[in-house]
Amino acid sequence: MKLRQRKNSVIIIVCTLGLAIFGCLMVYSASKYSASVNYGDQFFYLKKQIIGVVIGAIGLIVCSFINNKFYKKFYWIFYIVGLIALILVFVPGLSRTSYGATRWIGIGSFTIQPSEIAKFCLVFFLAGYLADGDKLSKFKHILITLSLGGIYCVLIMLEPNMSITMCVAFTLIFMLFIGGMRLKVFGAMIVPAIALVVVLILVEPYRLSRIVAFINPWSNPLDEGYQLIQSLYAIGSGGLWGVGLFNSRQAELFLPFSESDFIFSIIAEELGFIGCLAVCIVFLVLIVYIFKVGMRANNKFSAFLCFGIGAIISIQVILNIAVVTGSIPPTGLPLPFISAGSTSLFVFMSAIGVVVNVDKQTAKEKLSSFNL
Repeated sequence: MKLRQRKNSVIIIVCTLGLAIFGCLMVYSASKYSASVNYGDQFFYLKKQIIGVVIGAIGLIVCSFINNKFYKKFYWIFYIVGLIALILVFVPGLSRTSYGATRWIGIGSFTIQPSEIAKFCLVFFLAGYLADGDKLSKFKHILITLSLGGIYCVLIMLEPNMSITMCVAFTLIFMLFIGGMRLKVFGAMIVPAIALVVVLILVEPYRLSRIVAFINPWSNPLDEGYQLIQSLYAIGSGGLWGVGLFNSRQAELFLPFSESDFIFSIIAEELGFIGCLAVCIVFLVLIVYIFKVGMRANNKFSAFLCFGIGAIISIQVILNIAVVTGSIPPTGLPLPFISAGSTSLFVFMSAIGVVVNVDKQTAKEKLSSFNL
């Protein structure tokens, strides 16, 4: 009985660890050449990734033992923590800039990406706020929710980081929808949202350049279109079965960010369509079971937590794959659990621990009521 009740958690953990271990293999394969050239150590990125997996696993275990009632009690604190983290990005001396974007804070060689943490802080806040009564029946509460989420979006946009902004915005809209926002209100938000996206594209020339590169990357193959062209070369050369693990040609300094944002292209090149399909299936199973835990939850807060975490993972996976396949304009966004990045690994794996705890608490409460 108990084993059957915990089946969801077992599947979620197996999928998570499987993706993280697979990510270590792919990060090494995608970075061994560039790491050797740039750092004199082909295992440079792999070592960091393994450390990220270990820290992430610790986060998963710790969060699986923290009762989710704790998160509900301090949901406003999570919003403030996320807000402060995003503001610290603009503090001189703490901020770190790379490729024209200021997205990191750090001391010495230690860096973290606040936006990765903030998007989950927003989920904790939204879960607590929306679970506290039928707030979305009143327009003022919808406006408050949108405004608070909008502050996060603006701060992330200023880094600039369009991809995480989109992820946060879509998650916000999704949680409002499952929180009970009326369809007519949802529909009324679509037009201004589209208009805002157009304005954001027009005010920054580099975003317009990316749109042009997306429409026809071969119009500027050595600049804006270069990364997408190299990504398509990698995907095309992989065919059905791929060229074999560790045999990528595009990872030899042809495809930029091959170990991070464009790691799915290397997966396609080395493992082919079959390998990509297998990865997508594992992600699908993981997301389905996260939502399943949410649907089994005994209270709205726990359900919203799981739905929000599942939404972030699914949205980020969809956006990442859409970018590397040329389905949407290029925008940097890591593939959860697989792309290089210790901050991303830690927060995503810790979030899985939160879901596991929800499943654990649900099983305990159902078992107690059954015994009574």
